[in-house]
Amino acid sequence: MKFRCERDVLVDALTTAGRASTTRNALPVLSGLKMSLEGDNLAITGSDLELTITTRLEVAGIEDGVAVLPAKLAADIVRLIEPGAVEVDATGERPRVSGGRSEFFLNSIPADEYPARPEPVGESVTIAAGDLSEGLRQVVKAASTDDSRPVLTGVLMTAEDGGLRLVSTDSYRLAVRDLPGTSVLRGRTTGSGSSRALNEVARLLGDDDSVSLVLSDNDVSFEIGNLSIATQLIQGEFPDYRKLIPASRPPALIVNRHSFMDALRRVKLMAAEHTPVRLTMAPDSLVLRTVNTDLGEAVEEIDAKYEGDELSVAFNPEYLLHGLEVTPGDEVSLESADASKPAMLRAVDSVEFLYLLMPVRVS
Repeated sequence: MKFRCERDVLVDALTTAGRASTTRNALPVLSGLKMSLEGDNLAITGSDLELTITTRLEVAGIEDGVAVLPAKLAADIVRLIEPGAVEVDATGERPRVSGGRSEFFLNSIPADEYPARPEPVGESVTIAAGDLSEGLRQVVKAASTDDSRPVLTGVLMTAEDGGLRLVSTDSYRLAVRDLPGTSVLRGRTTGSGSSRALNEVARLLGDDDSVSLVLSDNDVSFEIGNLSIATQLIQGEFPDYRKLIPASRPPALIVNRHSFMDALRRVKLMAAEHTPVRLTMAPDSLVLRTVNTDLGEAVEEIDAKYEGDELSVAFNPEYLLHGLEVTPGDEVSLESADASKPAMLRAVDSVEFLYLLMPVRVS
């Protein structure tokens, strides 16, 4: 394999594919990037087996072939070479990377040891990339990080009312985002993708383009322009999240989302680890309070609208703040029946996102 390419273009491709490479896998070859050249078309692939990223670009091809280069080192070398054309020559025993007056010879990694990934099988559907990216950012953080229940570390993707629904939970909170308007997943109705992998998908998706999604029996793949992203599905049955969502809607607290976030950030400065923030809802106000036996107490009142009887509920401040950060709109609705039942956080002017949060019991 031998080709020439502009430095900045190659750096971007190496960096993107390198997000999936790993040094923590038992297969040393996965610390590298697989580069496949056919004519002027170069494909660069990084993988840790759970997540695979392939980016394609046009180069000045000289000799077709396949090579594996160390991911981080190759990207660092190309990034620091002088601006201009970079040549990669893997036709000899040691791949050579050169540009300007710089020349690097790298130890070879056997390309035939790089695991092959099967092409996605299933019907492709198209979704707005910006909507999918926003939806993933809203739900991935609510997934569990505890590997003892692997299925909770993923994001459920399921067909719902002619659209795609994204769901995640760590047993303390639940995030649900609907992407309506597209009939999706006709060949398969549901699957759970790794939240870590889907977080990378959200990072790499643009705002204006469309993305093609294929959900097969073992993995889910995304195609956008010259970029392909695939991740294995998590085996196991996702819990019946619908049972967690209250059937009736209790009185709602209506509050400015930005004022709520600012007040919460200030009050939680006084909260130690595992210290909850208590919310007291009254007709014209919301009072936030936290008490830390070692540091002291913080109290703040903000304007709000509430039509129920005065109610005090305590929450994990980090979980509540995350819900506020990913809920769209200027005003949010917080619905809580009592201090022991899940509370529902929604945008006042949108029904596409729901964040459900378990309260913290306090004396």
